[in-house]
Amino acid sequence: MAAELDGKVALVTGGSRGIGAACARALAARGASVALTYSASAEAASKIASELGSGSRRAIAISADASDAKAMGSLIGRVVDEFGRLDILVNNAGTAVLAPITEISDDQFDRVFAINVRAPFVLCREAARVMGPGGRIINIGSVNSDRMPTPGFSAYGSSKAALRAMTQAMARDLASRGITANTVQPGPIDTELNPADGDFARVLKGFMALDRYGTADEVAALVAFLAGPTAANITGAHLDIAGGFGI
Repeated sequence: MAAELDGKVALVTGGSRGIGAACARALAARGASVALTYSASAEAASKIASELGSGSRRAIAISADASDAKAMGSLIGRVVDEFGRLDILVNNAGTAVLAPITEISDDQFDRVFAINVRAPFVLCREAARVMGPGGRIINIGSVNSDRMPTPGFSAYGSSKAALRAMTQAMARDLASRGITANTVQPGPIDTELNPADGDFARVLKGFMALDRYGTADEVAALVAFLAGPTAANITGAHLDIAGGFGI
C-alpha cells in the first residue's frame, strides 16, 4: 500500500489543517507527491509540505484564495509546471454561513457558492484537461447536501448539493477517458472549527447512529482509497463518512 501512488501527483486544496492536511498526509504516505493550497495559514502549510517531502516524493505549499476565480483558473497550470503532471485532485477547501435564510446577505451567499461550487468546478475543468487515464477527482462534500439537522443550513446545504450533482455529471463526462469523479460526504468531524467537545457537538451527536465524531484521518483514508488503483470502478458516487448521521 505504501507505494500504490508512487509517481503520482496530487493537489489538495485547503491543505494546511483539518481534513485537507490529513488528506495530504495520507496521499503522501502512499507515495504521491503533493501540492497543497492555503489561504491564510502559510506557516502551517509550509510545515506540512516540509514534513511530506522525502526522497523522490515532493511536496509544496501554494497560496491560493478559493474565492478568486482567476487564481483557481491558473492553479492547475502551476502544479503541472512544478511537477510535470497531475493525477489526483482533492477539492477540500470550503466555507459555511450558518444562519436563518432571512439573515443571509447576497454577499455571504455568493461567497459560499464561489468557494464551495465555483472553485471546484474551475479546478475540475482545468484538471480534466491535463489528466490522463487513471485520473482521480475527489470532492469533499457534506451530509448536509441532503440532510438538514437544524435550522440555518440553506446556503451551505444548497452549495454541497450542487457540488454533489456536479460531481455526478462530470463522472459521466470523463468516464470514457478513464477519469473517475466522486464525492466524499463527511458528517461531524473533530477539527478546530467543529471540535468534538464543543457546545454544538452535543446537538449533532443526537443525529448520529455512532455516538462520536469522526476523525480527519478517517476521512483521509477514504480519500486515499478513492485515489488508488483498487477504486478504479467507483465513479459518480457520493460516499458518506458520517457515523450514521440522519439514518
